[in-house]
Amino acid sequence: MAEDFTLKIITPDRIFYEGTVQMVEFNTTEGEIGVLKGHIPMTVIVKPGVLTITTDQGEKLAALHAGFAEILQEQVTILAEIIEWPREIDKERAEEAKERAEERLRSKSPETDIARAETALLRAMARIQVMK
Repeated sequence: MAEDFTLKIITPDRIFYEGTVQMVEFNTTEGEIGVLKGHIPMTVIVKPGVLTITTDQGEKLAALHAGFAEILQEQVTILAEIIEWPREIDKERAEEAKERAEERLRSKSPETDIARAETALLRAMARIQVMK
């Protein structure tokens, strides 16, 4: 059984989560990461995707869109621009955003900002994934 450590997730307008956890998993610009107590200290850039919090009561999922994470051996702090619990997501709106982003990527017109469209697609997909 994994040992507990402290997880704190802060957004500009609220403390999203604060408590003890056994593991936290999320996407970074370097790939997916899973953190347990005693992890090597590091700072990473968050990439849009699903955040999974594992506690002794089970898993909690959230859509994490952007930010930074400081990983210490006994604490992880995520400074998130946007993060949402499944109950906070409008599924229809997320589906529409996914379709718009996919259309922008398919059209590839000269004025299309590909990086922005790809990020919008990742955010929409994260929202949809946490609702399943």
